[in-house]
Amino acid sequence: MIDSLIKQGVPDSLISLDYQGTRTLRSIAKVKDLGSITIISQKYHNERAIYLAEHYGLQAVAYNATMPNIAKKKIRNISREFLARVKLFIDIMRSE
Repeated sequence: MIDSLIKQGVPDSLISLDYQGTRTLRSIAKVKDLGSITIISQKYHNERAIYLAEHYGLQAVAYNATMPNIAKKKIRNISREFLARVKLFIDIMRSE
């Protein structure tokens, strides 16, 4: 992904890859002092990440990566995302 961004003219000094991105909440918390961010992920994840970023006062835009066109993966991702959104609101309620 980083090579593709650099080919598109994004300076590598502006790119931050989150290799420990196991929780969207943690990823957003790590960058909350930046003020604005660009997120590149799948559409379903970007929607949640944008919501979290805005909740924490970040300006955020997102670009949707292509999702695999494999029915089994789509079903798994949609199911996982449903549960992730429930957890998102639990996390927000706990942090306030």
